Amino acid sequence: MIITNPILPGFYPDPSIVSVGDDYYLVNSSFEYFPGVPIFHSRDLVNWEQMGYCLNRPSQLCLSVEKKDENIFSTTRGFTPGIFAPTLRYQNGMFYMVTTNVTLGRHFFVVTDDPAGEWSDPIWVDDLGDIGNSIDPSLFFDHDGKVYFTCNGTNPKGIYQFEINIQTGQRISPTRCISHGYCGKDPEGPHLYRIKNFYYLMTAEGGTEYGHLIAIGRGASPWGPFESCPHNPILTHRSYASPIQATGHGELVQSKDGFWWMFFLGVRPNGYPPAYHLGRETFLAPVHWIEDGWPVVGENGRASLEFEGPWQIAPQKFLYENSCDDFIDSTFGLDWNFLRNPSPDDFSLNVRPGWLQIRCSNISLASISGSPAFIGRRQRHFECQAETLVELIPKCDGDEAGLIVMMNGIHHYEIALKHMGGSPYLIVRRQIGSLEVLVRQPLKSYSATLTVMADRDWYKFSYAEKDESPIEICQSETRYLSTEVAGGFIGVYFGLYALAEAPSNGVAFFDYFTYKSESVGEMR
Repeated sequence: MIITNPILPGFYPDPSIVSVGDDYYLVNSSFEYFPGVPIFHSRDLVNWEQMGYCLNRPSQLCLSVEKKDENIFSTTRGFTPGIFAPTLRYQNGMFYMVTTNVTLGRHFFVVTDDPAGEWSDPIWVDDLGDIGNSIDPSLFFDHDGKVYFTCNGTNPKGIYQFEINIQTGQRISPTRCISHGYCGKDPEGPHLYRIKNFYYLMTAEGGTEYGHLIAIGRGASPWGPFESCPHNPILTHRSYASPIQATGHGELVQSKDGFWWMFFLGVRPNGYPPAYHLGRETFLAPVHWIEDGWPVVGENGRASLEFEGPWQIAPQKFLYENSCDDFIDSTFGLDWNFLRNPSPDDFSLNVRPGWLQIRCSNISLASISGSPAFIGRRQRHFECQAETLVELIPKCDGDEAGLIVMMNGIHHYEIALKHMGGSPYLIVRRQIGSLEVLVRQPLKSYSATLTVMADRDWYKFSYAEKDESPIEICQSETRYLSTEVAGGFIGVYFGLYALAEAPSNGVAFFDYFTYKSESVGEMR
């Protein structure tokens, strides 16, 4: 059976996975999007279905930046950090998800006995010792009942660890630096495993860039010292001609049939110089253990877009390849996210049955101290199309609503209806940092079908008024929404939004949202 990478295409970085009986569960980072930390389920490690989110309540996830604290985060970046690098663990019938809310600068974990249900409110881990800034926490449950909290730190840079009271989050041992890394800069993403007679400490190093890598060491104690694997790094694509780059931040898991696997993040750059806009994605590679007890990932530390699986599975499927939301349900589907904590007053599925209403908000897309009236879903394929039918009911000059392609608050393209000088217009805005290019076209009414067609290099924007053929109005490069240009750690979203230049009672209604991708063979 041929297995195709990425396993989760689009913005799904920092995978962490646990095996429970015949089931596997996986989580990813979510950064400034709400709900936070998507959780997936699989029976074969290849076909995944999203079950929900670990963090779906404001009491669990505060992403808002107070106006007075805006200077903490650079407004020139157009984004706030949010949730970094979760780790998922299972012990004695309970699931634990530990992560960092970097917006708040705090580690915490949440707990449940049903990963598809509600998770607890945060249990905060506030006392780390004097280790400086810290991210990427992990939990390790040892056979003697002790629980270890492992993370990175910057005072000095390294991997730090202490015993934790898993009921309260209290640190119950001195904090120790257990590693300064094995073969790269910025050691982070630590995971501790007990395999046979050794404790293995695996780390992500080299920075989450094109020099990213995974390295591993082992020792007789969870405190180390850890002997570095003689063929470190065990996974990296640095200086290697591959369609997959920046491989790192991984998780080891043993399947129910005894095989070992590595889940890890990677990117698929496009063009030259290379740039990636879909974000860091989740990939899979087989692992085998050599006689001296060290793991070998993929083909001598390299992964591929396709490889032969060791077992027969159902045909590989990919989430949301072709989907249509008619907004007939009373709640949003799991593929939708908001930018930070949304205002409930901005969205309604009940005012006009079968339509989504979004209120025109004067919180701009670039604001980091509030949540704009935006709802979006990941772009998961290079070749795809997003479409909506929107009706704008303006109340003030400058009210607008439409379809957006967004990397962050200051790197985005949108095609929209806008109320200008008392008349309806079609606009396409291309915002690239401080540069803005606006195309406008008079319309007959405040209703139109808006479409974005995407390929590897271009987004093409078109519109159609009632009973008329679509008209392509312009196009713009994908690379200007890439991480290399926009910065940050996420990927492109397609979204629906409504914006006002001043406080307004204007609203927009969206009849549907469709997302269509090409076949798996063509899109890759």
